[in-house]
Amino acid sequence: MESTPTDRLKGLLKGLPNVPFGSEIRALTPDASTREYFRIDWDGSTAIACVYPQDEPGAGQFAACLDVTGLFLSNSLPVARVLYSNDTDGVIIHEDFGDTILRDVLQASDDAAREVWIDRAIALIAQIQAATSSAYARNSIASRLSFDFEKLSWELDFFRQHYFTTLKGRAPESAPAEFVAEMNAVARELAGMASVLTHRDFHAANLMLSEGELKIIDHQDARIGPTSYDLVSLLLDRVTEAPSANWLAGKRKLLLDKRAELGLPPISEDDFASEFRLQTIQRCLKAIGTFSFQSANRGKKHFEQYIGPMFDIVLRAAKNVGGLPAIESVISRELGR
Repeated sequence: MESTPTDRLKGLLKGLPNVPFGSEIRALTPDASTREYFRIDWDGSTAIACVYPQDEPGAGQFAACLDVTGLFLSNSLPVARVLYSNDTDGVIIHEDFGDTILRDVLQASDDAAREVWIDRAIALIAQIQAATSSAYARNSIASRLSFDFEKLSWELDFFRQHYFTTLKGRAPESAPAEFVAEMNAVARELAGMASVLTHRDFHAANLMLSEGELKIIDHQDARIGPTSYDLVSLLLDRVTEAPSANWLAGKRKLLLDKRAELGLPPISEDDFASEFRLQTIQRCLKAIGTFSFQSANRGKKHFEQYIGPMFDIVLRAAKNVGGLPAIESVISRELGR
């Protein structure tokens, strides 16, 4: 009988001198993760133990976490230092950044404070992109993975499966061939834009505040992607109301300015706006697929509140891009328009 993550962690901790005898472990509950997290006592303070599933995908994530953590730290990116790792038990113990998640801070802040935190997060995106050459020089796992056509189209298929079938219980014909062809065209165009290091899931639930500074978590899936990928994730993930076009334009310009400050190649605002809209379609549909899966398969119904607003965002982006009548038609139908 396979041991539980808690059992594996308890067995491991018994043999570590950094952990006081008889100390308790406290389970934490990440939103949508296959990993399990625990707060433990460690060297007179606390640390976070991440327990990976004992299967091949988990093993791959374990190695990627160690690799990408080293990459980010070597480029002065604020991720938690690894204090201990054990690949046999699938456990990584790292610094404890506390419990203050940026998403909660944004919800409790006034408009001015929210803008400050979002702008600071955008500066981190530019810093991640500035580490692209380092990722290649280190032969990092992140440099060997890409948002290529296969990955992007797989994510769109994930949306089709889990929104239409898993959540809504409909036949595949809910997404006609023309819709699929247009989604694949979007994926193919975006794949040609993959050129910078991306976090891959850079949103306010994966950023924390510790000692007044933003910290990055859940970074093990970093890979090469379009310049707009992390920005779309930050600005449009889990929103309950579509932000204004002017506000988005200002945040796009800020990222370009932050890139310029770091000496990264210039990108015209018009070209970046076009890429951003394509990425919005792909990333937001993928997110809807994730929300559908989490709601239908894991009972996390709170994710459903984001589906309608994100469809609104996709529809607006598709209209701005133009030439995507099937995507416009299907999304309009889902919105009841």
